Amino acid sequence: MYGNDNWINSYLDAILDAGKGAGSGSGGGGGGDRPSLLLRERGHFSPARYFVEEVITGYDETDLYKTWSRANAMRSPQERNTRLENMTWRIWNLARKKKEVEDAKRLKRRLETEKPRTDATAEMSEDLFEGEKGEDAGDASVAYGDSSAGNTPRIGAVDKLYIVLISLHGLVRGENLELGRDSDTSGQVKYVVELAKALSSCPGVYRVDLLTRQILAPNYDRGYGEPSETLVPTSSKNLKQERGENSGAYITRIPFGPKDKYLAKEHLWPYVQEFVDGALSHIVHMSKIIGEEIGCGHPMWPAVIHGHYASAGVAAALISGALNVHMVFTGHFLGKDKLEGLLKQGRQTREEINMTYKIMRRIEAEELSLDASEIVIASTRQEIEEQWNLYDGFEVMLARKLRARVKRGANCYGRYMPRMVIIPPGVEFGHMIHEFDMDGEEDSPSPASEDPPIWSEIMRFFTNPRKPLILAVARPYPEKNITTLVKAFGECRPLRELANLTLIMGNREAISKMSNMSAAVLTSVLTLIDEYDLYGQVAYPKHHKHSEVLDIYRLAARTKGAFVNVAYFEQFGVTLIEAAMHGLPVIATKNGAPVEIHQVLDNGLLVDPHDQHAIADALYKLLSDKQLWSRCRENGLKNIHRFSWPEHCKNYLSRILTLSPRYPAFPSNEDQIKAPIKGRKCIIVIAVDSASKKDLVCIIKNSIEATHKETLSGSTGFVLSTSLTMSEIHSLLISAGMAPTDFDAFICNSGSDLFYPLRAGDSPSTSRVTFALDRNYQSHIEYRWGGEGLRKYLVKWASSIVERRGRTEKQVIFEDAEHSSTSCLAFRVVNPNYLPPLKELQKLMRIQSLRCHALYNHSATRLSVIPIHASRSQALRYLSVRWGIELRNVVILVGESGDSDYEELFGGLHKTIVLKGEFNTPANRIHTVRRYPLQDVIALDCSNIIGVEGCSTDDLTPTLKTLGIPTK
Repeated sequence: MYGNDNWINSYLDAILDAGKGAGSGSGGGGGGDRPSLLLRERGHFSPARYFVEEVITGYDETDLYKTWSRANAMRSPQERNTRLENMTWRIWNLARKKKEVEDAKRLKRRLETEKPRTDATAEMSEDLFEGEKGEDAGDASVAYGDSSAGNTPRIGAVDKLYIVLISLHGLVRGENLELGRDSDTSGQVKYVVELAKALSSCPGVYRVDLLTRQILAPNYDRGYGEPSETLVPTSSKNLKQERGENSGAYITRIPFGPKDKYLAKEHLWPYVQEFVDGALSHIVHMSKIIGEEIGCGHPMWPAVIHGHYASAGVAAALISGALNVHMVFTGHFLGKDKLEGLLKQGRQTREEINMTYKIMRRIEAEELSLDASEIVIASTRQEIEEQWNLYDGFEVMLARKLRARVKRGANCYGRYMPRMVIIPPGVEFGHMIHEFDMDGEEDSPSPASEDPPIWSEIMRFFTNPRKPLILAVARPYPEKNITTLVKAFGECRPLRELANLTLIMGNREAISKMSNMSAAVLTSVLTLIDEYDLYGQVAYPKHHKHSEVLDIYRLAARTKGAFVNVAYFEQFGVTLIEAAMHGLPVIATKNGAPVEIHQVLDNGLLVDPHDQHAIADALYKLLSDKQLWSRCRENGLKNIHRFSWPEHCKNYLSRILTLSPRYPAFPSNEDQIKAPIKGRKCIIVIAVDSASKKDLVCIIKNSIEATHKETLSGSTGFVLSTSLTMSEIHSLLISAGMAPTDFDAFICNSGSDLFYPLRAGDSPSTSRVTFALDRNYQSHIEYRWGGEGLRKYLVKWASSIVERRGRTEKQVIFEDAEHSSTSCLAFRVVNPNYLPPLKELQKLMRIQSLRCHALYNHSATRLSVIPIHASRSQALRYLSVRWGIELRNVVILVGESGDSDYEELFGGLHKTIVLKGEFNTPANRIHTVRRYPLQDVIALDCSNIIGVEGCSTDDLTPTLKTLGIPTK
């Protein structure tokens, strides 16, 4: 080793350099999805770079630096080199072992998911599709449900549609979008705004509402705080004659979360239920207004509730369930795919990733969206086969078999998968290139007096502005791979002599004010520009308006340039479509949607984003070969209509119009007489699960006593919300000498049954009270209910859960027919200690395509499985819609713990009182279905949540007064 100082120094220097890059989040060529290897560094192989990037990435550079410093302090060169050699190979060995362990864990997780999925597919083949195996195996429409064949149009019979779109995060407004201001104000914001405008221009669509968050935070435009904004369609020529009577499209901003703060999407989760309650109120109100406007004599309910991204998917699932209307979902960028990418980088553990991105909450939201959706819209086939196929709730082969079964009109025995349809995003053609752009004769920009201002802002960077312009439009995120593009340009002298490079990387005031990740990428870009001396050849303007991006495309096309997108992975790439729309050939990543876009447009070349030499070669080839450039340009312009908004909306509405109508139930006059709940000013919901029956009776009596005066006057009503059956509730109240008619409604079986007490005649006798089942609520929650097929599978599953003692096995879960109902399958648990975690049971149900909610209750001595749209919180929303109850005037009493749906009782516009005391039984660890921290579900610091020590009348009275509830 002695005498090899240069060798060992190169390794240690590379380690330190990598430490700086990794610490800043930029790495050597991006951090979002690190290049596998840049084997050449300025044309020379770099073993040190290889060693650092491929072997030791992910280790703590701080410790390495300490070791390096100690080694440098040694006086003996031989001792120093020996120490460094040992350190280097120790790291290599540790890295190899770490990779082996991680690969083993990943394989184990995959097998755990694939086995039940394989069993489910096999079971489908044997039990459901006997004699049908192999049929329709190559039919993509059967596989994904991307076909309306065989469906009878139902909603299509309605000539005026009301469509609700939901997108919760980012800065949403109709004009001058601030794209790139932050990571949440991106392509999705542009997409949903343009979709709303385009849909409202379609014949048969009466109104489109885009629901988002109201933002009143300082330093943000006041327009984001306006409750409503009218969206003006880009093309309004003869609009009224073409589409007939139309109310238009609107952005409706719902207040939820802290009023004075702008929240990133990762921090919106605890407030989603608050949005749901506010959105429900708006939709109900608007449906009544539309019904009056069109004179149909009843509310005009939404045809669909369409959620965009995971958080909006949860909101859409809850709203569609409460209203009994169809849900559509677009994932945009899926959490599991992001998680897999981040884990492969090795820079963060799963726990660290979850802390930063709330990734497990996001994945669960996407699973729930699969459970509740009728249609899932994907941009590409790759999104379906490689991304959605990672989820428990979707599998291509099983979807194919189920779809074939549905087409034949056969029974699927409770199994269901949403229809996956491929509808690429649209672009607005109102800004198509002008005729003078298309003749290809003008090689230079027009005189300065006619140029858009952004042109001069870009041209000022260049020494020779007449050269073709290579254009990249991307936010400064590692996964966009901008640094590799700059390296490709900087290291290829022929390309530098031929063209200029323009980087549109969002808007910024100062690098110091940017997020750490964006600042690191931008700093790397500027460093590379300096290192390769690219001054006069690269433009990187600080500011641009959203409307000016189209002018930038025009500038690049005018100079006979090219558009480049070399992201490590591209979910879709609307910028590629926009470039083609302006006659600009493209160089695009071969990873993701650009492959399918290229198959349609054939207007450029695909490259490996990790290979900077391939990127440089492709750019040089496209720009130097004029015939190739012209052919790509012409192909793009010829085929671009396939990605227009009219085409998108045509495909979108063709799916919507084949759905069977689903509408909420409103009471008749007879129902109103039987339900005193309608006239209540305040409602107190008792949902204490952690108390014994004796303590529960005590809490009920004290609550009624605390509001005795208002109860007598009829302004305050009570609802009991519990996992007990109606029979158990009746027995409990009778044994305690209480009248069931003290309550307006009973939410039973964990929200799967809803009853109203009815007194026979005028007798006050409690024995003559009957209970009316709300069958309209039953019609709401029976959507996708597995029924008998689900019951048979659960009975089979229960027989496999055993307590093992030596060689003996004892079953611990048994079917409980006594406590079951039409919408609740109950199972008795003999020994809760041998129960599997609830989240594992929920995962198994999804893998089997059985859409349901599983809950442990009664201190885990009972398992209840109920419909996907049933829950105690959803039952309360149903009551609010049906009987016109203001959720702000509802108070829910809960204990310190409860059944596995306990956490759902906190979020929303209602108030929650947490009763603390010795009567609370401790929560069981197996109750929770969460794979994420509690604070990702509940805003624990919310003013609507109040804790009270004790449950006596004296404890409750002042708390109810504080919440604005009249007391005795």
